[in-house]
Amino acid sequence: MNDPYSVLGVSPSATDEEVKKAYRDLAKKYHPDKYINSPLADVASEKMKEINEAYDKILEERKRAKSQGQNYASYHQNRSGYAHIRAMINSGDFSGAEAALSAIPSDQRDAEWYYLMGVVVYQKGWLEDAYNYFQTACRMDPNNVEYQSLYRRVQQQRSGTQGGYNPNAQVTPDCGCCDVCTCLLCSDCLCHCCRGWG
Repeated sequence: MNDPYSVLGVSPSATDEEVKKAYRDLAKKYHPDKYINSPLADVASEKMKEINEAYDKILEERKRAKSQGQNYASYHQNRSGYAHIRAMINSGDFSGAEAALSAIPSDQRDAEWYYLMGVVVYQKGWLEDAYNYFQTACRMDPNNVEYQSLYRRVQQQRSGTQGGYNPNAQVTPDCGCCDVCTCLLCSDCLCHCCRGWG
């Protein structure tokens, strides 16, 4: 699905009322009843489905943020902070990423926090800790494919490690990785090479 805010044509910092108004305006415009016996009926129906999914996703996201003690503004502030942390991870600054994550108060740690902390400890070779962080991230956001993918990968790698530590999980600083998943893929390859199969 596309970014739900883009679908509704509002900013992530829009108020709940602004989101609701945008949804209603689009729902009136694309409601299937307006397109009965029209060649555009299928297009309108598909667009209405997309609008409904976007609105539901925004409501769910904001409800989850509020249940974790955040309002939508602080939630999106954290999301932009996470983008900075992802950039640190992608550049190999795992210590900086860990420090930035540790600075986030425990009552504001959402699924993204647990996922990124899992990535950091994974890069340090602590598979058991990474597994626990990824497991928490998946529990908090079970529909996130990125979280599920890494969770399954670490789950598979846990067998054959001693005490949940695998020093070969680290990525060399000159790896040239362009994103977190690529970093993990590189480390996964290094682990397999060290085990004697390529």
